Amino acid sequence: MAQPHHPRLLSTPRLVTFVVSILVALGSGTNYVFSAYAPQLGSRLRISHTQLNIIGLAGNVGVYSTAPIWGRIADLKGPRMLLCIAFVGLLLGYSGIRHIYDAGLPTQADSSTKAALPGLTFWILAFCNFLSGVGGNGGLCSALNVTARNFPDSHRAAATGIVISGFGLSAFFFSTIAHTLFPGNTSDFLLVLALGTSIPMVLGLFFLRYIPLPATTTALEHGPASAEEQESLVIHGPPEVERANSRTRLLSPAAVETEVADEEEVPHVHHQQVSSHFQFPHTRNSVEMSVSPTRDGHRRSASARTRRSRSKSKEIPVKDVDGPNIHGKALAFAPDFWLLFCFMSLLSGTGLMYINNVGSISQALFAQGNPDYDETMASQWQSVQVSAISITNCLGRIVIGFTADFTKYSLQQQRSTCLTLVAALLLVSQLACLAITDVSDLWKASALLGFGYGSMFGLVPTIAIEWFGLPHFSENWGFLSLSPLLGGNLFSLAFGRNLDAHASPGSPSTSQPASLLRRAGLPADAQCFDGRSCYEASLHMTIAACTAALGIAIWLGVRDRRKLRESAASEREVVWAEEN
Repeated sequence: MAQPHHPRLLSTPRLVTFVVSILVALGSGTNYVFSAYAPQLGSRLRISHTQLNIIGLAGNVGVYSTAPIWGRIADLKGPRMLLCIAFVGLLLGYSGIRHIYDAGLPTQADSSTKAALPGLTFWILAFCNFLSGVGGNGGLCSALNVTARNFPDSHRAAATGIVISGFGLSAFFFSTIAHTLFPGNTSDFLLVLALGTSIPMVLGLFFLRYIPLPATTTALEHGPASAEEQESLVIHGPPEVERANSRTRLLSPAAVETEVADEEEVPHVHHQQVSSHFQFPHTRNSVEMSVSPTRDGHRRSASARTRRSRSKSKEIPVKDVDGPNIHGKALAFAPDFWLLFCFMSLLSGTGLMYINNVGSISQALFAQGNPDYDETMASQWQSVQVSAISITNCLGRIVIGFTADFTKYSLQQQRSTCLTLVAALLLVSQLACLAITDVSDLWKASALLGFGYGSMFGLVPTIAIEWFGLPHFSENWGFLSLSPLLGGNLFSLAFGRNLDAHASPGSPSTSQPASLLRRAGLPADAQCFDGRSCYEASLHMTIAACTAALGIAIWLGVRDRRKLRESAASEREVVWAEEN
């Protein structure tokens, strides 16, 4: 039987798919750019901070509530359906927001009369942002699913980290384009978002596909491989002999066939220790080397390896059942799932609260005691914060991927150890924001938060694969992605109510003249000019949340290191017993 050819790990087809995955992720993360146009949206439509947070949260709900559904579709059907959904959701969502923004309020002829945004229009606006979130998550899920299956475990964290970094860089990318080509024009900015996010999804329809892993990589690292590839590995083996010892069996081709037939009735025993089959190349009589003793004395049969579950879709590679495979009801009863869920809920709630409201924070700091308040300058400070968050968000997702792989393969520690670093970064960002009183220093807190927030979303998917397995990765990650709904909704609404309470009549500091309130671009009852005191109470809440998440991370790291030591000791005992 001829050995099937599969592209090398760094082959052109795999790299093309990888680059397009980054572009799709880049078009999927514009949910983070909301704070770049939210104050202008509030100014034109006279929307309070609480209402703005509801609109922002609608986008978050669109991203995270659909994650389990999109994940299951990705696991069963592949990326194409999700890319079509992403195209429609992003195009309609941002086009709808732009249309409502351009239409403005019903009556604006008399500037002394305060027009109100109709309730139905407000909810349509929120639904449009919800659609953009639905589309963004569809694009990200498809790109992440393809990347996780196209790379082996030794490169998976770095590869997925780079792809998901495009999601984090999206806000900076689109806001830079808009401010460079259409400075100060919010309508054109929304048009750029509508077109610029939907076009990458069309590219994904043509280029996002599963690339089978090389034979040696599949055998050694147990990535997703086709049934034909697995059968070829058993009979032909990889091109080079990897290892042998005094206990190696030498079998002729006839003996191999006999052994396979004899083992047809041997039940498959699930275990962590993996058998490997190798062959000397270019020999007249093929010789198989089987290193396959297990703890219970049984060998894993070749036929059992080829009888694994096969996908009905031609696009989906055969799901590998080596290692953990936890999903569905088993996931709901897994303590590790709920620990990771709580960890993400606390930190993502902190991140979403800050990201959705950093524009208002910068305005409050810039307006405090500033008689020369200028709306254009305030908008520039908003853009600085969005750019700082987006760039460091991207860097955090890349750096944590390489850090996690280095921690596992060079330091011989579990990737979960890096969770402590993620929680510490977000905690420091909130402490820094609490100490900052000048808008020119706010970028430091924004950069720290962006790096920590990006690191969390770059690290947790790989840990989910390690703990729960690859076959249902997208579905499991979808359930984990529900966690921001709890923390994000709670923290963001609390921030909006806190800011509105400080901006109520008579609340702004008496040093702010009425003319300053008019130049602020927002009505006086929707703006706070008291600087840090406008949001200080909200930061106390997020600092407590980050401290709790840090405690969870430390416990998980210590527990997994203990498990690693126990596993290593157990393996040494097994090897000693076999040698004797």
